[in-house]
Amino acid sequence: MSVTLDASGIGQLALRMGLVSDEQLRECLTELDDKKAPAADMIRLMERKRILTPWQGNKLLKGDTDGYVLGGFRLLYKISSGSFGRVYRGDDPRSGQVVAVKVLRNKWTMDKQKVELFMREGKLGLTIRHPNIVSVLAVNQDPKTGQYFIVMEFVEGGNLRDLLQARKKLNPDESLRIMDECAQGLAYSHARGLTHRDIKPTNILIAVNGGQAKLVDYGLAEISQNSSVHLQRQDDRDEDVAVDRTVDYAGLEKATNQKAGDVRSDIYFLGCVLYEMLTGAPLMPVTKDRQARMVARRYMDVEDTLRKNGPALGVSPALMRLLSKMVAFEPLQRYQTPTQLVDAIQAARAELTAGTTESRVPTGPKTLFVVETNEKLQDAFRERFKAHGYRVLLSIDPGQAVKRYEQQAYHAAVIDARTVGRDGVSAYNGLLRVADNGGLEVGVILILGADQANWKGEAREHPRGAVLIDPGVTMKQLLGTLDRLVPADK
Repeated sequence: MSVTLDASGIGQLALRMGLVSDEQLRECLTELDDKKAPAADMIRLMERKRILTPWQGNKLLKGDTDGYVLGGFRLLYKISSGSFGRVYRGDDPRSGQVVAVKVLRNKWTMDKQKVELFMREGKLGLTIRHPNIVSVLAVNQDPKTGQYFIVMEFVEGGNLRDLLQARKKLNPDESLRIMDECAQGLAYSHARGLTHRDIKPTNILIAVNGGQAKLVDYGLAEISQNSSVHLQRQDDRDEDVAVDRTVDYAGLEKATNQKAGDVRSDIYFLGCVLYEMLTGAPLMPVTKDRQARMVARRYMDVEDTLRKNGPALGVSPALMRLLSKMVAFEPLQRYQTPTQLVDAIQAARAELTAGTTESRVPTGPKTLFVVETNEKLQDAFRERFKAHGYRVLLSIDPGQAVKRYEQQAYHAAVIDARTVGRDGVSAYNGLLRVADNGGLEVGVILILGADQANWKGEAREHPRGAVLIDPGVTMKQLLGTLDRLVPADK
């Protein structure tokens, strides 16, 4: 409600609130030359002289007498707001230090669970000090107003979402620099038992001076060791609680049967951010529907989306390899720690600088790995494929197809799920994924029996993969398919 004070009265109110000094008030009254002038005239003069901010001035005109100072820090104007809290730019009048102050919304101050969540966010932040993580300076409850607040380092600039909206996409060098800095911050916090749990463009701040990236909002972090402060939704009907922000994490970890707090989830979502920086497009469908965000297929399709769209949108082979391992659906196929990710990012940066970004064909004699348990079929495959120019390796264990490829890449594989079972499908998918991550090309054939035809839906669609269903699979068909899938000598 608007106040009825005149210029002198509103000035005295600003003085009592600690917003102006005696000298500043006298100077403004002298310049205004009318103590009985409307209060708004005095407020606008103070704003023009940069004594007050428009946010402070409007609060005074509304008659608000609280919320100008918290814990000794002055609030200058609102930066952002959400269902859980508001963030203000502030300063320390004693030192002039500019800060960001996050304030818990008043409606939650009587909710013990939400207060504990908010205060835990601040206390976790106090334990982290790294150039690529926004520092928490203080966390407390204001004795006068009862408001809970967190004081943080202020980053002059905007978040990555703002930057992408302005520029659409970033060049590879800048994208990798930002990603390197984010991964450095994650590596530091992970070494101290903390995961972020809310990686997205709005939680990556980009400083104006130098463009340094800083992760913000470890409010959903957990102590991954002992899970003593794991923050999760207690009631799915509560749509206001801030932990709803982790729904994408929950969907991914449910789909991959992993416990919450897995640092590899942070790596996965950093990969999604990197893809968006490089292409200007999201890697997975954007939806606010919570149920849709929990569907496993949303996460399973990411690898195929990357493979299909990445090169067409200008993502180089070196970056495709990096991204493929960051966003692999299977957690064991991702980088296992942020430190590994830092090394991989720096290697990709060096590769781009050197200009060695072409895909590679395995070296050595043309080699085929066959997974088959039937001895007669083993003999037949060995004879026919050898006559077709292949050096043939045989195993009855589907897992060996992937292990051997990781040790020494070969040109092609035939996996007979008719005799090795469903593990053959996993080996087919794993082999194609490992090849993609390594920037190599391998042709892979998966043979299914008629009673296994429904397994085809579990096999990855891939330009160098083929699923053949028996009956009707002939040696001639196998050889023709291999000729199509195996890259020619370069």
